[in-house]
Amino acid sequence: MTENVARRGFLLGGAVIGAGALVTACTSNEPAAPAAAASSAPAPAPAATGGNEAPGEKVVIGFSAPAADHGWIAAIAKNAEAAAKEFSDVEFKPVEPTNDINAQISAVESLIAAKVAALVILPNDGQQLNQVARQASDAGIPVINLDRVFPDKLSYRTWIGGDNYGMGVAAGHYIGETLKTKGVSNPVILEIQGIATLPLTQDRSKGFEDALKTYGFSVTAKQDAQFTVESGNKVAANLLQAHKKIDAIWNHDDDQGIGVLAAIKEAGREEFFMVGGAGSANAMRDIKADSGVLKATVTYSPTMASSAIKLARLIAQGKGMSDLVENQVPQSITLASETITKENVDTYLPLGFES
Repeated sequence: MTENVARRGFLLGGAVIGAGALVTACTSNEPAAPAAAASSAPAPAPAATGGNEAPGEKVVIGFSAPAADHGWIAAIAKNAEAAAKEFSDVEFKPVEPTNDINAQISAVESLIAAKVAALVILPNDGQQLNQVARQASDAGIPVINLDRVFPDKLSYRTWIGGDNYGMGVAAGHYIGETLKTKGVSNPVILEIQGIATLPLTQDRSKGFEDALKTYGFSVTAKQDAQFTVESGNKVAANLLQAHKKIDAIWNHDDDQGIGVLAAIKEAGREEFFMVGGAGSANAMRDIKADSGVLKATVTYSPTMASSAIKLARLIAQGKGMSDLVENQVPQSITLASETITKENVDTYLPLGFES
């Protein structure tokens, strides 16, 4: 959680707090002063040394995530490992990444048996991994639930992830405003989802639908593409064939967007514009070049994995976040989704992940 999140926002207990504040909170807070020491004078700033940056109790942090079959997941694992290496008091204990539900359950069970101090889990499916996460929590191991949420709040200590609904809202507003500016009425708007059965995908679609309604628009057709390049290519080809005229497309995921854009290029279609999702470097370079249909993408940054590791360390060591009054790490942290266009792409390009 270094420069990669400097421009993010976090929702803590209903209030948006700049990511720079969270960086400070994760690295430099001192224990709260005793109540008897309170006075009307301003509290002194944390000491320049010590605090959470100083080595504390040695903790082992277990980590489990799906297999890196696309760029976003690969960046999740890379960021988690890099964050752990920043601290001499953290032992990073990842298990073999897998897209098999039963294999991930077994891997998490091995971390529970190893009695790690904290667990960071990005489940393949929150519903199906809920029971093993609850098992860890019941064993006294705090679980930091990354991205795909467990339905039972007793299964995790803290959840951190992107604003899926907000992604849809951001994409919907960009498309709605662009079409209104162009004077388009009754537009054909297509939506290419990730994995339709996941709550995160459903939240994205709901946000998109709600935002479009404010312009009097709706989604003409949608289909899921499983977050893969191959499926993205196939789904896009089918949609292009089914719709001879298109005004706009929202593709939920920039990784699968590689396949989507390839299908568009092969079909020779350019009468519409497209918005991506997640904020890959590939998509940003295309936006900057402004030579194709991709005109924007909405962020869902894998830097959340870095934050998850740092939060796991704080929780395992019984520490809180210095920029908050409370002594404990919040139960939920939601990243804001931002819209990247040609006008601001240079600001965000250094933060992009490679697909």
